[in-house]
Amino acid sequence: MKLFELNERPAKFHEALVTLSELAENTEARAVLLDIADDATALKPYLNRLELVVLRFPIFRDGRVFTQARELREYLRFSGEIRAEGHVLPDQAAFLKRCGVDNVVLPEGSDVELWEKQLHRFPVAYQRSVLPFRPVEGGLRIEEDS
Repeated sequence: MKLFELNERPAKFHEALVTLSELAENTEARAVLLDIADDATALKPYLNRLELVVLRFPIFRDGRVFTQARELREYLRFSGEIRAEGHVLPDQAAFLKRCGVDNVVLPEGSDVELWEKQLHRFPVAYQRSVLPFRPVEGGLRIEEDS
């Protein structure tokens, strides 16, 4: 497994990755795999012991993973590691970072340089983020000819 780091949080390896349904029964689990159909708020009672939440893209065009990551960071205040895996594209790197994802499991044969390029492609953003910087205020100003 090769990870691409989006943030500065160090990645941790966890042998015992459980599903949401197994989490209540397994009190020793520190890492969970959240399926695309799972509600991130269902993790609320377990967040104090979780170190890693893995979010799985079933297909690249399914954006629910972005919502799950944002819910974990912004609304549930999860401070542990969030990892994305599955059908993830390099174009999604900056968006994943802005939603609070720390790293991505790269598909076999991925070009790390392409991921790095895409991560830094847009230096400004107009949308809010879970990251500490603020978006660009206002819109573009167009000067009128006199």
